[in-house]
Amino acid sequence: MHWSESSNVVWKTEIPHRGWSTPVVMGGQVWITTATEDGHDYHVLCVDAADGDVLFSEKVFHTDNPEPLGNGASMNSYATPSSLIEPGRVYVHFGSPGTACLDTLTGKVLWKRNDLPCRHYRGASSSPVSFEDLLILTFDGADLQYVVALDKATGKTVWKTDRSAEWNDEDVPGQMARDGDLRKAHSTPLIADTLGGPQLISAGAKAAYGYDPRTGRELWKVQHPDMSVAPRPLYSDGLAYVVTGFKNKELWAVKTDGTGDVTDAGVAWKLKTRVGKYASPLLVDGLIYTAAEESFVTCIDAATGEMVWTERIGGKYAASPVYADGRLYFFSQEGVTTVLRPGRTFEVLATNALDDGFMASPAVSGKAFFLRTRTHLYRIES
Repeated sequence: MHWSESSNVVWKTEIPHRGWSTPVVMGGQVWITTATEDGHDYHVLCVDAADGDVLFSEKVFHTDNPEPLGNGASMNSYATPSSLIEPGRVYVHFGSPGTACLDTLTGKVLWKRNDLPCRHYRGASSSPVSFEDLLILTFDGADLQYVVALDKATGKTVWKTDRSAEWNDEDVPGQMARDGDLRKAHSTPLIADTLGGPQLISAGAKAAYGYDPRTGRELWKVQHPDMSVAPRPLYSDGLAYVVTGFKNKELWAVKTDGTGDVTDAGVAWKLKTRVGKYASPLLVDGLIYTAAEESFVTCIDAATGEMVWTERIGGKYAASPVYADGRLYFFSQEGVTTVLRPGRTFEVLATNALDDGFMASPAVSGKAFFLRTRTHLYRIES
């Protein structure tokens, strides 16, 4: 419930360079990625979960001519996509600069790929997801937009599907269209267990999609006039909840039993105010919570889209909130964590502060938080 720089910190470890990726935890290890601020070198670190000591530190990729982060330099990094960990293996991803699989016991690289092209334009952000024996990656760039599945054992491509959104560069100002802002996106997809079988629910620029994760076949799409979406979708009871993007910042509830273009008939409701554009929403007991960059947290009825409450808690939000131990935790860019009681009544339980602020989303393991600020990794626990 409570912590600070001098209270309930089990350990604090400085992380070199810069990265907004979430730590992943398994088997007494914490794996984390980082990259030099100039984008030339990409690193992976393994930290002992018990004492914070660095066990492995490897440079896995190098890029001679990295694309500048441009206007997104303050909000993104060259190591924003989070890793994925399974027993014996960790998969690290940096977008087009490369994807690698490492042995968690030895730190040895088992396979690498750096031949998946994409002009991310202001940095890669989408994290890999796991489905059966597949590692699924999303590339929504200024030039190319596609989803690809790799064999976890070998790194070889199993399927690749291009986005089918219809592009109209007249929808945005001329400079944005010329730069490719219209076509890029940053969202991590979600594997949902729907009544019709597993679906990969993926939010891209100008559209959100449902795919068959085994084959990459597009099942449905819903189109919208927005781009640069970052939040991850949610799913419950036949509805996918997707944020449209950076400009309009709407939350749509989409029926997942449709086929083809379901833009007209497949949308159950839309919320057009107080929607977070960076942090992913959170769904707990039929209520959706979204943290806007502009300090508002809003609670929405997932079935109807009705706003239950909206309150200003202070701060700006890029890290995604989590639900743990019966509480909601919101981590601000200023380093303050606001703890709320879930439900139809707004209630603040605690506020806690650490130095340097949060861009990375938190990880939870057992009763411990593993929190990454701009400069350090913490283990927070009573």
